[in-house]
Amino acid sequence: MNEPRVAAERCAALGASSEQFEQYAAREVKLGDLPVLRALPVRSRRLIGPWCFLDRFGPLTFGAGHPMDVAPHPHIGLQTVSWLLDGEVVHDDSLLQQALLRPGGVNVMTSGGAIAHSERTPDDNSGRLNGVQLWAALPEAHRRGTPSFQHLAEVPAFEERGGIARVFSGTLGAAASPARHYSELVGADLEVHGRGALTIPLHPEHEHGVMLLGGDATLEGQSLDAATLYYLGTRRSDVTVASGGGARVLLVGGRPFAETILMWWNFVARTPEEIREARDDWEAHRRFGDVPAYKGARIPAPDLGRLARPNPVS
Repeated sequence: MNEPRVAAERCAALGASSEQFEQYAAREVKLGDLPVLRALPVRSRRLIGPWCFLDRFGPLTFGAGHPMDVAPHPHIGLQTVSWLLDGEVVHDDSLLQQALLRPGGVNVMTSGGAIAHSERTPDDNSGRLNGVQLWAALPEAHRRGTPSFQHLAEVPAFEERGGIARVFSGTLGAAASPARHYSELVGADLEVHGRGALTIPLHPEHEHGVMLLGGDATLEGQSLDAATLYYLGTRRSDVTVASGGGARVLLVGGRPFAETILMWWNFVARTPEEIREARDDWEAHRRFGDVPAYKGARIPAPDLGRLARPNPVS
């Protein structure tokens, strides 16, 4: 019997040997009624360093209800990184770990060979939601390892003339996040003061990208749009972001990822066979474990033959 075709996305680092300033429009997807901007992967830019996925959600103000309610779902081959500018999110997983994420802290979940988790707005909330979630592909040496979860209530930061850089992943300038990662990378939230300009150092061998999270900002004299990912290439020793009224800007980057990955649904793999096996194990309640803290049904896997993009904010 022929195995069903796996409609996975092939993602390889395009890299760059020089400075670039390329623009990629994010596309809107929905998580229930919650609009989410998906900035990675896009057709012409699959990876920035090991970062293979970037979702931007909010800013949102709400009354009753839970705008974020992502039921249990599986992951392999990646790390999820959740960063909030405003609001609260509760993480629960198959390791029986629970964490309430608030602004200034970060959640980093390492799937290793298999993990399941859920994310939701807690009952006791501020009525606001604003943040990003990223995935970093795990390199071959670590992608089948033991799953883990790390919650940091506060991340390191450094202040320069013109603003503050909060480093939730990797190293930037004098700040190094204690979150554990397996590739050379950086993830930071740059807060630029009004009528100010923030210059931050970059690793010239790494590629970088930025996305406007709030306010107004310019880079290299060009205004940044909130629905666009800007790819900066490599060979930059620093970058300057300026603002008239104040801004928050996401910076991501890392050494160009040396491995080609396959992305299907919530899996980062190397072969279609790995994806088939992971999907079968999830549907058969094997390997991934349950998330008992979540009261409700888990998310079923899509058909293999359908191009199954990741669950928004999953």
